[in-house]
Parts: sequence; structure tokens; C-alpha cells
Amino acid sequence: MSKVAFIGLGVMGYPMAGHIRSKGQHDLTVYNRTLSKAQAWVAEFGGQVALTPEEAAKDADFVFCCVGNDDDLRQVTTGERGAFSSLRPGAIFVDNTTASATIARELHAVAAARGAHFLDAPVSGGQAGAQNGVLTVMVGGDPESFARAEPVISCFARAVKLMGPSGAGQLTKMVNQICIAGLVQGLAEAIHFAQKAGLDVAAAMETISKGAAQSWQMENRWKTMAEGKFDFGFAVDWMRKDMAIVLDEARGNGANLPVSALVDQFYAEVQAMGGRRWDTSSLIARLNRK
Repeated sequence: MSKVAFIGLGVMGYPMAGHIRSKGQHDLTVYNRTLSKAQAWVAEFGGQVALTPEEAAKDADFVFCCVGNDDDLRQVTTGERGAFSSLRPGAIFVDNTTASATIARELHAVAAARGAHFLDAPVSGGQAGAQNGVLTVMVGGDPESFARAEPVISCFARAVKLMGPSGAGQLTKMVNQICIAGLVQGLAEAIHFAQKAGLDVAAAMETISKGAAQSWQMENRWKTMAEGKFDFGFAVDWMRKDMAIVLDEARGNGANLPVSALVDQFYAEVQAMGGRRWDTSSLIARLNRK
């Protein structure tokens, strides 16, 4: 049993921390910007509440973090009373935030200067994956730190893989989001076309899902998309944040992402329709609007 801290108890972090506590039986201290959320977590799972990231990280073997973006990550790590101010030598900081590869490399260097370790470890699988403990985790960092942290990460994951040095986890998550953007737009257009053509949408989807068009998005979202229901996890606002990271990285490395850039603009239209908190499958709403 290790001494673990978890910073950020949002829709992903709350159940992820819960699995570390319940499956791994680790001694857990949690911090959340809204204190009542941390208190509710401790009431449910046990452990301790910290009032600052610095307090949470003190004496911890592993510090996990799942916050909103690069700015949030800097605030809870190197900001005032941030976790890095108390991160002990030899400790491993595991960042599950979807952030830029730039900040991953930056924090890796800061941690190393303190004699600690940093892994960028963004996740895929959405809110349901977090709740069920079956996330996919793509990790950047050194092999020794990864080997030590993998058993703890596995408490909330079904697949954990080291992708390369610092930043490689975030770059792999960008690849994931590029795939999702194109898949969801393609599925939205397919359902929209089937509706306009007067087909039995259920029959069409059930048939083509047995062939080359099959995907997780099709299996899990075609019915709700056809019904115009978009309350199933990963929000459009979050996807646009992720796509901004992707497109910024592409400008730097020379990657040509015309479909991703176009779908990002489609999501901007969904936001303008009032769909900021709709899930990513809401691209079909843009096609079906009057």
C-alpha cells in the first residue's frame, strides 16, 4: 500500500481516485478546488482531505492530477502552494489531465530538478470508463517511473502503455482526438443521410455495424444521435479545448489536419447553437437544424 495524493475530483478524477482507494487499498489524500467535493469523496471512500495541493502532495509516494487545462495544471503544480513545493525526492507525479506536450515536458524538467519524476498520462474512455475503471491510459516519461506507477494507474484502467519520453502520452491523446473528430462527423453524416433517404435507420446501422464501418462510436452512439439525445459524457467545450491543443501542435510539427480543423469549426457551430455541454456526438444536431 502506497501513500497517494489525488488532485482534482471532477467527473473523471472523482471515480478514478475512488478506484485507487477501493481497488488498490492505498492511503489516499485528496484535494479539490471546491472543498465540499473533497469532503464528499472522503465520506464515500475514506482517506483524508487536504486544503491545498501542497498539503496533499506532502510525503506522498505518488501524486495524481486530473484538472482542466495547462493553466489549471500550472496552478496546482508550480503555483502558490502547489504540489511541487512539497513533492519529495523520488516521488512520482502522474498527470491525467489532457494538456499540451509542451507543459508535460516543462513539468518533467521541474520535477527532475527536485529529484522527483513526472509522467504525462492522459486518459481515454470518458466518464463511463472512469466510473467503471476501464480507461485507456497513454503515458510519457521514463521507463523506471512508469514501471513503479503502472500498478497504481491500473486501478482505474484496462490498458496502460508507455508511449515514449515526456510528452509522448499527450501526443498520443492528440492522435486519439483526431480519430474521434473524424469518426463522429462521419457517423453524424451517415445517420443524417439515412434519415433523409427514408431508410430504417436502426436496420441500416445494425447492418453496417457488422462490416468495415463498425466503430465504438457507432456501437455506442448511433441510437442516441438518431434520437437527438446528447447527454452522454464528454462535452463539446472539452472537445474544443482538446482540438485547440491538437491544431496548435500540428502548426508546430507541420502535420496537415484539414478534417480535424473543419470538424473543430463544426463544434464551434454546435456551441453557438447552445450545445456547449452537449456530448461530442451532437455534431448531428448541426446537420438536422432547421
